[in-house]
Amino acid sequence: MEKVERDGKIAVLYSPGFGAGWYTWNGDEEGIVYDSRIVDKVEKGEPISDEFMQSLGYDGYWGGADNLEIKWIPKGIIFEIEEYDGSESIHIIGKREYLEA
Repeated sequence: MEKVERDGKIAVLYSPGFGAGWYTWNGDEEGIVYDSRIVDKVEKGEPISDEFMQSLGYDGYWGGADNLEIKWIPKGIIFEIEEYDGSESIHIIGKREYLEA
């Protein structure tokens, strides 16, 4: 699996729309977050089908594919993808304010 890098940033796929998560609903299969073949389809506005994902060797639930977006994250930055009600968000580790009791 090849990542897409431009200007020192890596393309990260996630699904911010409500309904189904992309990464979080698929057994934490890391490849679907970075795969250059999927990034290419998203950039072209082409649909992501079950058949396409199977042809890449991925087996999962692709309901989040309709809402896929690309976030460009600087290479080497640690992040996490969280999900609420199917809506995913990306949080850069160390850039978030936490509360402490």
